[in-house]
Amino acid sequence: MSDANLRSGAAQMTVAMILAGTIGVFVTESGQSAFNVVFYRCVFGTVSLGLYCIWKGYLKVEYFDLKSTFLVVLGGVCIVFNWVFLFKSYSLTSISLGTIIYHTQPFYVVLLGAIIFKDTITRHKLGWIVVAFVGLILVTHLDLATLMSANEYMSGIGYALLAAVLYAGNTISTKALKNIPPHLIALVHVILGIILLLPFATLSEVPLVGDHWIYLVSLGLIHTCVLYILMYSAYGKLPTPAIAVLSFIYPAVAILTDFVFYDRVLSIVQWLGVVLILLSGLAVNRDWPIWPTRLAAAAARPHDSAPRRGDRPN
Repeated sequence: MSDANLRSGAAQMTVAMILAGTIGVFVTESGQSAFNVVFYRCVFGTVSLGLYCIWKGYLKVEYFDLKSTFLVVLGGVCIVFNWVFLFKSYSLTSISLGTIIYHTQPFYVVLLGAIIFKDTITRHKLGWIVVAFVGLILVTHLDLATLMSANEYMSGIGYALLAAVLYAGNTISTKALKNIPPHLIALVHVILGIILLLPFATLSEVPLVGDHWIYLVSLGLIHTCVLYILMYSAYGKLPTPAIAVLSFIYPAVAILTDFVFYDRVLSIVQWLGVVLILLSGLAVNRDWPIWPTRLAAAAARPHDSAPRRGDRPN
């Protein structure tokens, strides 16, 4: 892979993650319910992604057999309601907290893989999941008083966690789709979103004129179509470790925008939780051991009273 491709991919991934990090502000400033926001995101996303797929020649029926159609629809249900629950969490907690809790998604991919496909969870991945759970407790400030009194806050945490689980479901179903262009999958998802959310959206409550249309159109055109084009293009140019590292830009920008626009600041304890969650997510994606491999090998080696031949003293 050439240096020019790597630089291009890194630039595309960086811009895509910056756009992802600003979604919370556009959702909040639209002033609409989560169902209305996602409905219009799907409407404007369908128009823009549809034009892109026509231009690229992706609209081909032969991509879809019975199995692939089922998987695309399943992933679409997951991704659409994942957006709804994530956006609901923003109003009940904050953009920062909702985004960080949402980034526990890699662990649900691991757990769902173990349940559905009987994948083995190594002790290292299990250890990182425990570390992330500790980080979740720290970042959400969960204590007995919070659990007993802050109903809206707890609901917001629950919505963010549910969004993460649904995103993991979309990840697993989409991974099984080998030969369908990802932009076409995204198009089917947003078309499905219009159908799924029409019964829940309160379109009569959306004013015909107002600044909210700027935010709603942007969420469909920029934060869906443009973001996906950049992100999928970057995936083809970057190694997996680079993608994992650059993905950290998303939560960093979300936390920054939450501070700049809404003066929301995380405490030191919450920042520690952020570090634990993001570090654990990176570790799971890159298969890092929970402790150094040399220590693991030493722990697994039988302890004899006398040194064996060939052993060197420390």
